[in-house]
Amino acid sequence: MTIDISGFDQNLVSFDNRSYPVYRAGTGPGVMVIHEVPGITPPVVDFARRVVDRGFTVMMPSLFGTPMKPYSPQYAASSLTRACVSREFHCFAMDKASPITVWLRHLARRLHEEVGGPGVGVVGMCLTGGFALAMMVDDTVAAPVLSQPAIPLPIGSARQASLGLSQEDLETVKQRADQGCQVLGLRFTSDLSVRASRFETLRALLGENFIGVEIDSSRDNPHGISRMAHSVLTEHLVEEDDHPTWKALEHVLSFFDDKLTKIG
Repeated sequence: MTIDISGFDQNLVSFDNRSYPVYRAGTGPGVMVIHEVPGITPPVVDFARRVVDRGFTVMMPSLFGTPMKPYSPQYAASSLTRACVSREFHCFAMDKASPITVWLRHLARRLHEEVGGPGVGVVGMCLTGGFALAMMVDDTVAAPVLSQPAIPLPIGSARQASLGLSQEDLETVKQRADQGCQVLGLRFTSDLSVRASRFETLRALLGENFIGVEIDSSRDNPHGISRMAHSVLTEHLVEEDDHPTWKALEHVLSFFDDKLTKIG
């Protein structure tokens, strides 16, 4: 089904017996925007447009949900349930990446071949937040961003700290980081879906090459951020210059500028 998103072209991309609609807009180096639960909502599109306006080519696959359908708790619960029972997503596994990341890595390679540059950027969000890390096993990915990476779902302390990758993939990711590929992570401090221990694991694995942006959402925080805040770049973004979510957005865009447009 074709759903129009103003300013974006849509194509069906097939690989490895999987087919998904992909929305594309912009020019310049490539950035993949991988939406969160429940799907490509209007705020996800707003974020993608900001990336386009910054001077990048955006590819935005639709992996679940209905593009442009607004967020609601019921819609989010339905999408999450479908993802959890899908073979494409390993929502609870601590030692292997979701199968859909194979398809996403293909899309990243395709985007890089088409637009060139030092590599592509990837933003994963929520359920797909860790996918940017899984995709980093390919040299194609030069700027991985993990926005509120929520899987493995945080049931038990081991899953709360896990990155959801095999030991082999973790070693490859560490090697790439040692070679200078930095990883940017975003979370709200009171987000029960993304505990501090997951970012501690990233720091232990990647050292100074992990850049963790943790936004204070504790009780009585100075910006009045809800303790239920989760989506840093979309649903809970506040468009005020001094707001920490707005600064986090600028951090992401500057990260892409630095990793994808500067030579040497």
